Amino acid sequence: MTCRLFEGKEHAASYWKYRISPSDHLIQQVLDFLEKHRGRPFGLAVDVGCGSGQGTRILSKHFTSVVGTDVSPAQLEVALKKAKEPNITYRQCVAEELPFADSSADLVTAMSAFHWFDRPRFLQEAHRVLKPQGCLALLNYTINMELSYPHCCKHALNQVCKEFYAALEPYRSPHLGQSSIDLYREAYGSIPYPNKEWQECFWDRKIMPLSSYMGLVESFSSYQALLREDPQRANKLSQDVSERLMSVMKVTSAETEVTVAVKYFYLLACKPQET
Repeated sequence: MTCRLFEGKEHAASYWKYRISPSDHLIQQVLDFLEKHRGRPFGLAVDVGCGSGQGTRILSKHFTSVVGTDVSPAQLEVALKKAKEPNITYRQCVAEELPFADSSADLVTAMSAFHWFDRPRFLQEAHRVLKPQGCLALLNYTINMELSYPHCCKHALNQVCKEFYAALEPYRSPHLGQSSIDLYREAYGSIPYPNKEWQECFWDRKIMPLSSYMGLVESFSSYQALLREDPQRANKLSQDVSERLMSVMKVTSAETEVTVAVKYFYLLACKPQET
């Protein structure tokens, strides 16, 4: 079953401001897989559950056309405001009913969204939409990001982060099970394509202000659930964590830049020529 979240206007704006997108290096893994199995040029890419469109814009550099789809009008409103690339369009729809013809897309991808879908139905729909030898790419990252800052004890810094994540664990959606990585691993096993790849640990490092790291965690569904239940407690938790991190770093501004190591996992699968 599908789980619908992240649809409010404030959350959509937060998504655009704080949510990270895959690096060029990570996207290159997808492009290399697609080129190996289908070849160039790349025609249509469909970015399902595109949110505010960060990943959609990255794909636009490599495909003739890219369509981002999302169920949330608020997310698409933000995406449309930010889209400058002429080869990007957006469509509002559910992930399990994509408005594309059979065998029309070179790539169908979902970046940090697949776990919210009705997964079996979406995989069937992706199969329908993909061209023969087109590729499916499902990417996500774990909450246990790691911080580093020059001349600072990394262990002490990340102990604070671990306590932050632990405080949010009770508010984790039951739709995700014990770990979202299990859902992707299960999907990998269920896809009957002979050519597929599974990568469980791909570290991507980004430099950002500490305030942006805080905003990123606050955009997660678990923090948002806490915020809905007890706004005062959520805000106090965030403020306390930020102050503790600054104390460990020996800085006074949350705009101080830190390196955030993000642990991605992904699956890539190529639809066979004959099915």
